[in-house]
Amino acid sequence: MSSTTIQDIVTAISGVLTDYVMVIALLLSAIFFTIATRGVQFRMITEMFRLLVKSGSSSNYNRDTSEPSNSAISSFQAFALSIASRVGTGNLAGVATAIALGGPGAVFWMWIIALLGAASAFVESTLAQLFKIKGEKSFMGGPAYYILKGLHKRWWAITFAILITLTFGFAFNSVQSNTISDALESSFAIPREVTAIVLGLMTLSIIWGGIQRVSRFSQIVVPVMAIAYIVIAFVIVCINIHRFPEVMHLIISNAFGFDEAIGGSVGAAMVMGIKRGLFSNEAGEGSTPNAAATASVSHPVKQGLIQTLGVYTDTMLICTATAFIILCSGIFMDGHDGIILTQKAIDAGFGSSYRIGSTFVSVAIFFFAFTSIIANYYYGETNIRFIYDNPTLINIYRFLVSVVVYAGAVMSLDLAWGFADITMALMTLCNLAAILFLGKYAVRLLNDYRSQKRAGLDPIYHSSTIPEIADETECWK
Repeated sequence: MSSTTIQDIVTAISGVLTDYVMVIALLLSAIFFTIATRGVQFRMITEMFRLLVKSGSSSNYNRDTSEPSNSAISSFQAFALSIASRVGTGNLAGVATAIALGGPGAVFWMWIIALLGAASAFVESTLAQLFKIKGEKSFMGGPAYYILKGLHKRWWAITFAILITLTFGFAFNSVQSNTISDALESSFAIPREVTAIVLGLMTLSIIWGGIQRVSRFSQIVVPVMAIAYIVIAFVIVCINIHRFPEVMHLIISNAFGFDEAIGGSVGAAMVMGIKRGLFSNEAGEGSTPNAAATASVSHPVKQGLIQTLGVYTDTMLICTATAFIILCSGIFMDGHDGIILTQKAIDAGFGSSYRIGSTFVSVAIFFFAFTSIIANYYYGETNIRFIYDNPTLINIYRFLVSVVVYAGAVMSLDLAWGFADITMALMTLCNLAAILFLGKYAVRLLNDYRSQKRAGLDPIYHSSTIPEIADETECWK
């Protein structure tokens, strides 16, 4: 079978799954959870920031649990780990692809899926904390665990565990390494084969250290690069401030304009915005709960709220920064796509002779995408341990991840995105169905948290609060 035939088959399958089934399921679930939680993602923003600052500044973050202080993961570290997975190719290359294929209106739909999908993110991360278990070195959890312990469906849990391992450990990591090699080849003429070898070896050296090394690496690198990137975007917007009203009009008109609706570009904008928005912020996808479960907190809602803030950080800040860079440049219709478009847009923003875009974006995407590779690996490891906790199997998985990172750096971008879209859609549908059944527990936890706050307490959860699942929430006894 030729590569062209494979590409056609992958494109056809991903088109049906992501353009129709997944988009509808995401929107309906996000609206449902927004109503069920009474807009938790809007009315508790202040509490989200308070919890994040508190967890980031506290050196005794595990005081509410029995977890040993030398191995516990703080709320901030769990947040950094999830951000490491979120902030990557989707923020720089994914946004560029959405605008190139869906038009400026895709940005509006990225905002919508982030604002509504944040409620789904709250529910799934809260459930991950509720049903987590104690591992050898840290807490473990995620959709596979809450499906098994909350729904008692092992086949369903194993199906999800397999899908997330394929999606993050392999498909998404091939996209991340592909984008790194694309950027380095464009900016510094570094051969893709050289980048592939270096990335494969670096990945192997980091992932052999376990979750503590992964979380420490993410905690240091991601915030620095994210802040630097936002500063670059802010400077470009200031330089082109006279074009800001034009850019906003372009986004809104392309999302809702009559001419665009007749021409079908409104539908394209919606689909591309939601698809690439999900790839970036992961709300409802079932990935970030794996990071959320590792945190040592006194109440599941605390990590649920912090992970909700992660959706805003990813989409409303970093994705929006990329979108404004590209749209202010005015070159989004010049035929460029992916990371190359972002690079050229920054060059245009500062004046192409400076080549700031090519240099800075190459450095930024290296760190963003590499930390995503590391975090993605961890999601796969957690779920492989769920299926069968065997050291040999984990070592084989580590080796295969490094091989996939190598292969992704030299393969076709379209083929990499196609496989990623298919596996992402399947795991998202699997997770959404689960949290629709289990969401009632997240709502009860939210009500318990708010009632304790109103009483002037620092909320603490005990398994007896929801007695019907007390035996399944052993970490909270």
